[in-house]
Amino acid sequence: MQLSIYQADAFTSKLFKGNPAAYIPLTSWLDDALMQQIAAENNLAETAFTVPAGNGFELRWFTPSEEVPLCGHATLVTAHLLWTELGFTDSEIHFHTRSGELIVRKEGDLLAMDFPAQKNSEIPLDESYTQALGTAPVKAMEVVGSNDQLLLEFPSADIVAELAPDFRAVKNLPYKGLICTAPGDGFDCDFVSRFFAPAIGIDEDPVTGSAHTRLVPFWAQKLDKTSLKAKQISPRGGELDCELKGERVIMRGRAVTYLRGQISL
Repeated sequence: MQLSIYQADAFTSKLFKGNPAAYIPLTSWLDDALMQQIAAENNLAETAFTVPAGNGFELRWFTPSEEVPLCGHATLVTAHLLWTELGFTDSEIHFHTRSGELIVRKEGDLLAMDFPAQKNSEIPLDESYTQALGTAPVKAMEVVGSNDQLLLEFPSADIVAELAPDFRAVKNLPYKGLICTAPGDGFDCDFVSRFFAPAIGIDEDPVTGSAHTRLVPFWAQKLDKTSLKAKQISPRGGELDCELKGERVIMRGRAVTYLRGQISL
């Protein structure tokens, strides 16, 4: 069996920046175990798979160790490649996922992702967060109805930039991902973030679209504005133009194609 595979960098206009993801278009679903093996072999934060369905595509995402319910940067990569490599011509793409319908639209030279917003609920601070990150946060938030990700606010962007986590300690926290954020003062943006997820095989994710479905509502309320410029200040770095529209988060960015190839199974 021969499968086409593509790779692109998301939330950047420069190759080797932003967040890389692989994309494999399918005509029907492979066995879950095989898709997981392919993702592990790719050894990227995410590998996306699609199957045509109705007015769009079913879309699934796999890290090197497990399937995840939502991934922003791999969705952006998938849409970019459908338009640039696979001949898709409509101005918007509908993806059917475990997190509901996701829509990506062309807006000039930007791609705009329309995702459901996730509400946050404050929880008590715990000393284990400080031990894992080496610095004390000022606020901790869980997403309402789920404890998959923990959002931690810090006093300044410089503190977030300088975080050097103990990844073993982060992995032992009862969360699959840790979102660390602060005001964007000095970084020419409204807020900055970093994302750590060693529990799912990603020590640090370069740019995390799904985290911004929580970050945007959090900062929109805190800053009393609905249009926000975000930067994920990982070593590769990435930029997102974000907007809170009611119960939806719009994330705008670019992608750059890196690889076209074939998988032999």
